[in-house]
Amino acid sequence: MNATLCTAIFAVTYCGIAVGGVPGLTLDRTGIALLGAIAMVASGALPLGQALGALDAPTLLLLFGLMLVSAQLRLSGFYARAAAALGCLAGRPRRFLLLVMLASGGLSALLVNDIVCLAFTPVLTAALLRARLRPAPYLIGLACASNIGSAATLIGNPQNMLIGQVGRLAFGPFLAWCAVPVVLALAAAYGIVLALYRGRLTDGAVPSAAAGDGALAYAAGGVWGGPDGNAWQRRKGLLAAGAVVALFFTPLPRETVALAAGGVLLCSRRMDSRRLLGLVDWSLILLFCGLFVVIAGLETTGLPARLLAWLAGHGVSLAEPYVLTAAGAALSNLVSNVPAVMLLTRFLEGAPAVSWYTLAVASTFAGNLVTIGSIANLIVIEQARAQGVRLGFREHARAGIPVTLVSLAILAGWLLVLGGCAKMAS
Repeated sequence: MNATLCTAIFAVTYCGIAVGGVPGLTLDRTGIALLGAIAMVASGALPLGQALGALDAPTLLLLFGLMLVSAQLRLSGFYARAAAALGCLAGRPRRFLLLVMLASGGLSALLVNDIVCLAFTPVLTAALLRARLRPAPYLIGLACASNIGSAATLIGNPQNMLIGQVGRLAFGPFLAWCAVPVVLALAAAYGIVLALYRGRLTDGAVPSAAAGDGALAYAAGGVWGGPDGNAWQRRKGLLAAGAVVALFFTPLPRETVALAAGGVLLCSRRMDSRRLLGLVDWSLILLFCGLFVVIAGLETTGLPARLLAWLAGHGVSLAEPYVLTAAGAALSNLVSNVPAVMLLTRFLEGAPAVSWYTLAVASTFAGNLVTIGSIANLIVIEQARAQGVRLGFREHARAGIPVTLVSLAILAGWLLVLGGCAKMAS
């Protein structure tokens, strides 16, 4: 009875996440995941002790610590100044698009891509409106580059953090393996967006410059110390971020490093810790908590083990990189890449490092396909909409589909090259 109940709760939860809501209710994906976790415990399908034990504390603490570092940079005006500096180059649209994508991809590799998009989008939108540029290509470029760039490191996005913790992966080797497909995919994404909007980077109906002034005021509203922020707080945030990245190359536990950095940043005589904590994405952390519990409930049924045995009996192994690429890409666009990775990691116990690398890159690249594939996409769309710029599903998919297909092809080619090199070495 418990097995049937756990399976039913898991199925309803993941279907709700795939749809993005529940008809008649205002639930979002986080609310659905939390309801699934509550149902697991309240129904007795999963005892409270097991539910609490299912929470992966190192991953949650790592995510929390890095969010504090990114919140410091946002409040100090770092993102606003970076986007404003890029806006000065708006008179050269092609170069502007290139620099926006490079900045987005580079920052997302070192800071959580969701927060980069959250902080960057309002200021970028303001710059676009003031320069009377067509917003769509630049905002799509921002989202695509953020997703692609975040695949380069174990701290670029939430799913990579989970993969790094569960797979016990080292920071340096992960970066070395992922850097090549990420750089190539970023270059391809720029070429695709540029080709799709050739001759249309500056035309099209856009809001007036007055709307751009309003958007700029909106974008600067969350910056501590006014639109220019505070220089010392920016330096403090950058020093903390640099120290965190440097220490990630050491044997020190990543969650301890991130928490220590966050703790140092909370110790301030001028920046209110309440504002800093207010910029932590608690919704994403709660999404993780809910999904940990829901997936733990499914594991008690033995269904994942039986599925693995069935696949193995038919000659299919999820640890095989090409199979994993397809599975990660498909599931990421069904339920978004964070829930997809949380489920797929349960099938990779004992898998070689290349399988974990492949899952990280494939699930992140696949997030560009359609709007629901990545939380970063949704953040860009919602932040732009708040300033009167609408980016629809079809507009995003027009660029997202080719970017994703080419990116995954680059990953497959990289796997092929590495496989050939391994054969030659043996």
